[in-house]
Amino acid sequence: MENNQNKKSAVNWILFLVTVVVVFIIGLFASSIIERRSEAQYALQMVKPIEKGEARNEVWGENFPREYETYMKTLETDFASKHGGSKMTDYLEKYPELVIMWAGYGFAKDYNQGRGHAYAIEDIRNTLRTGGNEVSPMPQTCWTCKSTDVPRKMEAEGVAEAYRGKWKETGHDYVNPIGCKDCHDSETMNLQISRPALVEAFERQGKKMEDFTRQEMKSLVCAQCHVEYYFDKTVVEGVPYLTFPWDNGFSAEDMEKYFDDLDFKDWTHKISKAPMLKAQHPDYELFMTGVHAQRGVSCADCHMPYKSEGGVKFTDHHVQSPLNNVANSCQVCHREDTERLVRDVYERQDRLEELRHLAESALAKAHLEAKVAWDNGATEKEMEKILTLIRHSQWRWDWVAAANGLGFHSPTEAMRVVGSSIQKAEEARRELAILLINKGVKYPPQLPDYSTKAKAQAVAGMNMEKLNADKQEFLKTTAVEWDKKAKERQGTLQEYKN
Repeated sequence: MENNQNKKSAVNWILFLVTVVVVFIIGLFASSIIERRSEAQYALQMVKPIEKGEARNEVWGENFPREYETYMKTLETDFASKHGGSKMTDYLEKYPELVIMWAGYGFAKDYNQGRGHAYAIEDIRNTLRTGGNEVSPMPQTCWTCKSTDVPRKMEAEGVAEAYRGKWKETGHDYVNPIGCKDCHDSETMNLQISRPALVEAFERQGKKMEDFTRQEMKSLVCAQCHVEYYFDKTVVEGVPYLTFPWDNGFSAEDMEKYFDDLDFKDWTHKISKAPMLKAQHPDYELFMTGVHAQRGVSCADCHMPYKSEGGVKFTDHHVQSPLNNVANSCQVCHREDTERLVRDVYERQDRLEELRHLAESALAKAHLEAKVAWDNGATEKEMEKILTLIRHSQWRWDWVAAANGLGFHSPTEAMRVVGSSIQKAEEARRELAILLINKGVKYPPQLPDYSTKAKAQAVAGMNMEKLNADKQEFLKTTAVEWDKKAKERQGTLQEYKN
């Protein structure tokens, strides 16, 4: 009897102690939840209202310091993956065939690996493509994807006026790089589309922006700029109106047909005389053909994954390659270790790069062989099919090559499109071989040396010394005046330096 009572007493004490421990743990847990909710609520409170036209990222950062702090990391240039990253790379130096392929177009002057969003203004000022004081070929429309000042200007003056005029005439209005206002509503912080070209492209397909989900918007805010576009001068007469060629669909062939039906060309090739197309950066279009898009993954999920600090979960605004943040980007879904995941990416990119270089080699030779044909009396009728093949081949190559990620957004589609580019380039060269032999030219003809960037630019007839001098003078004079005017207008001017 006494033993039973002792056992009961011991059990009761054990139960009591367990209960105390459990209650203590629950108390700590509840306290943590309350504290984290308090932190999260505080994080969402606005320190001060943001005016509708506010383009300065640092002003937004006063309300959202975590997001702003991570955004400023886009100034870092110390990460280089095998095929990209944030380090500056001179692609013309690395692949001199590109100079021949772009002869007569701005990209033959200058083409570097793009740096982070915070460098958008500095890089567009520095590139030789925008010219200098003496030669400035670009329209104001070229500012469209570079600055948070663009929606401010459009709201104040109208869309067409924001496109009208020359790039050099309006630089004082565009001094704040890609940032907060491009993607967020200043009152609600909801994702928004601030560039009308995207809205207009979807409207032509019978789609409205309000029909898209928040998950889709996490890609569409990127698709405002990471897309193929051209300047349509028929929308508003004489104005280079920014337009997305999506009416037939997103594929390389869909857009190729769109441009062919319009008889549109970006430029006439200086060497081959082919009517050429230049792809910009069709990241969204290529992404839409890939498995991640099919599974509902957004651009932000991989390039701007969530991050936690204390009780606050927020989006990491250090927009960068997922390969520099595998744990938060890839491994949220994929359970393989980091080394294996990176190796899988490189295997696909290596294969595509091999195909891409085959296309580049064939296209550079096709342009130069076309010049030999012209020099030996070829007629426009004899060259028509050849030039169309060159146009279509280079467009398909560029649709993949100009997109970021070296095809990884959709490896299968990228390799298919580059494969068709190689086929068309080689077909053009076969036609040229027949034509040259019929003209009595020994085949293969002797082609000039374009094995380095400098040699290729000489072949393309470019005066690089003059272009560089003009740019340096521009940076010392015009760009300095832009900053003075901008500071007078907005009161402060953030210096974006690493």
